Order: sequence, then C-alpha cells, then structure tokens
Amino acid sequence: MPEGHSIHRIANTFRNEFLNSKVKIFSPQGRFEADAKLVSGRKLVASTAVGKQLFLDFENELTIRIHLGIYGKWNFYKVPVAKAPEVWGQVRARFGATSASADLRGPTVCEVIDQQGVQLVLKRLGPDPLNPDPTGSEALKFVSKVKNSKAPIGAALMNQAVISGIGNVYRAELLFRAGLNPKTPGERLSEEQLMGLWTDAVKLMQIGVKKGVMLTRDEYLTGRVLVQDRYFVYKREGLPCRVCNKVLVVEEFLARRLYFCPKCQS
Repeated sequence: MPEGHSIHRIANTFRNEFLNSKVKIFSPQGRFEADAKLVSGRKLVASTAVGKQLFLDFENELTIRIHLGIYGKWNFYKVPVAKAPEVWGQVRARFGATSASADLRGPTVCEVIDQQGVQLVLKRLGPDPLNPDPTGSEALKFVSKVKNSKAPIGAALMNQAVISGIGNVYRAELLFRAGLNPKTPGERLSEEQLMGLWTDAVKLMQIGVKKGVMLTRDEYLTGRVLVQDRYFVYKREGLPCRVCNKVLVVEEFLARRLYFCPKCQS
C-alpha cells in the first residue's frame, strides 16, 4: 500500500497539472460514473493529501476522496484527454484537462462527498507529518494519543487515527532509527522519545516526497540509491544488522509483517 509521501506527490501532480482547470471526468469501468457526473467539467480549486487520503476539491464545493488501498494506481499523461492512450484494463476514472490527463485504477475508495463528508473523514484521521502545524500542535497531538494508550508503539504508528500516512516501511525504519522495541506500550515511552519519532517522520517523509522513494539511511539520503541500500531493517530478515551484525528478524504482528533488530531494539 502506498504510504503518505506517495499520496502527497500525487496531490502535487494534480496541483501542477490540473489546478484551476475545468476537468473532464468519466468512468470507463462504469463504477464511478454517477459520481463523476457531479463534478465533471468543473474547475479544480484544491488538491490536498492527508495521510493516505487524497482530496480533490471542485468549484461547486464537492470533493473527490480517493484512498488507493493495496491495489490502487495512477497513470499520468502530459497530453489532453483527447490524446491520452487508449483505455486499457479496469480504469475506475479518467481525468482530463487541456494539457494533462490521468487514469485511476483499483482504488479502495473513490467517491464524491460534500464538505460535511470531508470534515467527517478528517476528524477520524491523526496528524500528518507532511502537514505539520508551525505551532507544533500536531506533534503534541501525536504524543498525547500515544501516551494515553496501552497499545504497542508498533501498532500505534500504523493506526491512521494516531498518525496519518505511516505504513509498514516507515514504521519499521522509524522504530529502528529510534532504537525502540515495537512492542513497547505507548504509555511507557517518554515525550522526548515520541517527539523524536515525530521529528524523524517529518524528515524522512519529506525526503520521500522530494525523491519519490523511501530512503531511511542518513548516508544515502541524496542521489540514486539501490533498493538493497535504502533500508536498515525492512525486508532484510535473515541478514545482519547494519549496526550490530545481529541477524534481523520478521514476525507476524497484528496481521502485518514486523521487521526489527532483536539487539538494537531490545
């Protein structure tokens, strides 16, 4: 499943290619046809991301909410919709403006909602490290949610009501970089440890937006990086830890795979 940095990149693409344009929208697959008619031909006035959710706002105060889920995928074309490639596969929605077009396939959610619906979605989402509040209130909100819970920090980081946009990769890497055992109850962590996690999430996810890939090793945060060099622990089970040489492990944890170092994160 795409993590938050990918959705922010998509929001940026929509701002760059479609903002203030009247966007034609239709559903080759047919499943989004009725909703598409509510906004097709209207001007796109905002494109934002909160965690793994994309919001496309139109001039008639309606919004398309999209959650890619596991199988969702975008294809963007720098041509108007009339010159876009022939539709292939199950395209839920095709978007077209005067100089760009895009196809959406397989999202978990693709719906048109009003502003009340938007607020209901936002209300259930936790703070997003890529939408930090200059006042620091979003960081404090994250700290408070974790400190007031007995849930393991490895579970809290994956809970979109606690922090938005973190998935399995960032979860594994953030906890390793912080030297935290994923099974430590949130209430046992200090405010300093949790603020450190938040600050590191902001740093790494901003790099993800800029580079288009997740990079978590400080010596490899710039330039082109081979896949095998990107991470400390993610998908490196059975290999030696880059810090202590202990063999890294993977466990099933709340229906997801949890990667960690049994020594550095003891």
